Amino acid sequence: MTITPEQSAWYAETFDALVHNVGQAVLGKDHAVRLALTCMLAEGHLLLEDAPGTGKTSLAKAIAATVQGTHSRIQFTPDLLPSDVTGVTIYDQGARHFEFHPGPVFASVVLADEINRASPKTQSALLEVMEESKVTVDKVSHPVGRPFMVIATQNPVEQAGTYRLPEAQLDRFLIKTSIGYPDHDAMIEILAGSAERDRTAHLTPRITTEAVGEMAQLGASVHIDTAVLDYIARLTEQTRADAQTALGVSVRGALALVRTAKVWAASQGRTYVIPDDVKLLAEPVLAHRIMLDTEAEFAGVTPQQVLRRILDETAPPATRV
Repeated sequence: MTITPEQSAWYAETFDALVHNVGQAVLGKDHAVRLALTCMLAEGHLLLEDAPGTGKTSLAKAIAATVQGTHSRIQFTPDLLPSDVTGVTIYDQGARHFEFHPGPVFASVVLADEINRASPKTQSALLEVMEESKVTVDKVSHPVGRPFMVIATQNPVEQAGTYRLPEAQLDRFLIKTSIGYPDHDAMIEILAGSAERDRTAHLTPRITTEAVGEMAQLGASVHIDTAVLDYIARLTEQTRADAQTALGVSVRGALALVRTAKVWAASQGRTYVIPDDVKLLAEPVLAHRIMLDTEAEFAGVTPQQVLRRILDETAPPATRV
């Protein structure tokens, strides 16, 4: 059943209220906040990459505080073990049986702080839970519940003490974005409130986990025309055929673009997706899934540049099918 105009109007109003609440902690970054909330309502996971001190953790904590559910934080370090993330089974001598002790990944919103400081083995502990919302320990599966969202922050890989995320794990993140430094006016406001160490501490929840599920269902019911689906298919196919790419966008990536475009359209009060939604979301949804070939990488080409060129070369649909 397609979302109605009345439902889309309520959706847009609620979405704006969430943006305003998170924006009280992350000043002057409206677009980054909207992308993050789009990721949450599309039931995906968010990767924030930026220089230290730009507000990555504040954004993640603000989203967790906006949702009236459980949230946890995992500080990734080189000595962190997979069991520190997922949990461990311990033998109870009194009861004479093994008992599972859940790890911090069992929460509605999980903040994985500086994820690329941990070893690849520990990073891979998140693969199953991000894809299937469950953890398997000693051949026993434990569901983490819904909604479930991982918000991971990472420092640029050029910095000391960081590891590259595996391509398979990058593909699990629905959106990858950055925050960047605030503009001049926002910087003054931040400095004026320097006495307040944590702006997220005073945020109150604006939405329940049940409402997140309802909004996710409404977003999934937004209409997307076959012409727009054809446009997305042509974009993703071109990333695989491009001479500068070694690995293009997967089917999972194409589906991610459809899901986020639907939520973005609903957040604008529309019941249908337009090509401009796809263009706006293509970079944060697809760029981190593109692997360049060696020559292009040595030449300084970035996946974002390749994607922008493909967007320029691929004509959007002009009529509905």
